[in-house]
Amino acid sequence: MTDTLRPVDTALPEAPGSPQTLKRSIGVVGGTLLTLSCVTPASTLFVVVPDLFGSLGTATALTIAIGSLLCIAVAFCYSELGTLIPSAGGEYAMVSTLAGRLAGWLVFVLSLLVVLIVPPVIAMGTADYLAPVVHLDPSLAGAGVMLLATLAGLLDLRANAWITGVFLVLEVIAAAVVAVLGFAHGHRGPGSLVSMRVADAHGGTDTVTAMLVVSGLAIALFVTQGFSTAVYLSEELEHPRRNVARTVLATLAISSVIILVPVVAITFGASDLAQLTGGDIGAMVTAWSNSAVGTFVSLCVALAIINAGIVMVIQNSRVLFASARDKAWPEPVNQVFAKLGRFGSPWVATLAVGVPGAALCFVNLDTLYGVTGVSVTGMYLLVAVAALLSRRGHHRHTPAWRMPLWPAVPVLLIAVLAYILTQQETSYLLWTGGITAAATLYWALYLRPRPDTRWLVTLPEDAQA
Repeated sequence: MTDTLRPVDTALPEAPGSPQTLKRSIGVVGGTLLTLSCVTPASTLFVVVPDLFGSLGTATALTIAIGSLLCIAVAFCYSELGTLIPSAGGEYAMVSTLAGRLAGWLVFVLSLLVVLIVPPVIAMGTADYLAPVVHLDPSLAGAGVMLLATLAGLLDLRANAWITGVFLVLEVIAAAVVAVLGFAHGHRGPGSLVSMRVADAHGGTDTVTAMLVVSGLAIALFVTQGFSTAVYLSEELEHPRRNVARTVLATLAISSVIILVPVVAITFGASDLAQLTGGDIGAMVTAWSNSAVGTFVSLCVALAIINAGIVMVIQNSRVLFASARDKAWPEPVNQVFAKLGRFGSPWVATLAVGVPGAALCFVNLDTLYGVTGVSVTGMYLLVAVAALLSRRGHHRHTPAWRMPLWPAVPVLLIAVLAYILTQQETSYLLWTGGITAAATLYWALYLRPRPDTRWLVTLPEDAQA
């Protein structure tokens, strides 16, 4: 890690009035640590997966496995586009460049929804896993985690890579403990993974239909969604043409294993279907071992959630910083959000995503989950459209990592994601659609009439490196 996190040479002075750029200070290992921490496998396992157990029962592992396979296609798209367009703007920079400014703006709005909602969703799980030590209100605990993550996000990125790396080790240990205990106390065999059973509210058993699995894929895609952080960090990765793809694909592979193996173990180890559907993983760990082990795992998960908050705030501030640098807002707002602090981090943008995130900890959790699932699916859909257009014109000859089986991969991905969207709850579609419609109105009235001065996607001068 020493090599990948070493200080970089001092950048050349920027010309007056030129857009500010971030420092290239991390390599593949540092980028993978930060990206894995944003996926936050253990906190996802302990906070998000229990809700899937509640609705999908024994089909949870199958749904996550299908979601992981879909994410391979998504990762191919991100890897190709992230090496073509290595910008801190992430999805919106890629889609704006390849599919047009309006498509890029809509992706930005969806990504902004995701980056604002996901951290508080994860943070609110802190209280459950601090319970062996102290009892806290979930909303207050989540808000506290968000504020702590915001303070950490103001630090230098290399320092945060070390912090998150230590926390990541602890959460991987927690996931490993769950996997070992679950397999050691197995009550059912591999056939249970496709038995498609879930406990009902009356102590009986229901069948999990194929439509329920398809509906659950929106959350399953969210489970490993953090691998896209590598694209947000592409402006700070050394040699982005090579390292973005390596970081994206390595992170997806590692995180899928860390999440899916314990899910399978929990499915095998739950004493009955009711316990599995209840999704209280901490109680299962205590039952399989003792209270001391349960407390250790819970505290590791609490640290993992704090870790996730730090990395997500880092990622999300880069999105807002890039949007200001690319003139998405009225000029006074752009100047404020584009400010860099003494550690090289966009400090105003960091505060702007961290403080509202703390406030969102007091919003209904089911609504946050639903809107996030729809937003992630829609964002991936637009990224797949951009990937389908990535080899037109001069982009055909630009040095970049190229996905296999193009254009079949993006075409298939577009079809599958569009179908998944049709299976989501109407209220979540309306919430997300209403926000998108308002953003489209902003585009039509403010951004579109100013093509020469607003919404100008900026690429680093060394993007060809």
